[in-house]
Amino acid sequence: MGASEIQWMSSQAAADHLGITTRTLYRLVDEGQLPAYKIGRVLRLQRTDVEAFIKSARVEPGSLRHLYPEGRGDVD
Repeated sequence: MGASEIQWMSSQAAADHLGITTRTLYRLVDEGQLPAYKIGRVLRLQRTDVEAFIKSARVEPGSLRHLYPEGRGDVD
């Protein structure tokens, strides 16, 4: 397979790869967070777009402090 050849994923395969439901996948597509293409009657996603979405969703260290209370034995 050539480097420029597109690898397509079905909605179900992309959702499985992301560990989400197809309903959540469709919401991400509808909100413009994840590009998709309507080919015939089905949606297809490019594997490179799915991988880029995963990388963009990475949580930066220290960005979740607001989710856990202070003073519970945390070591700084």
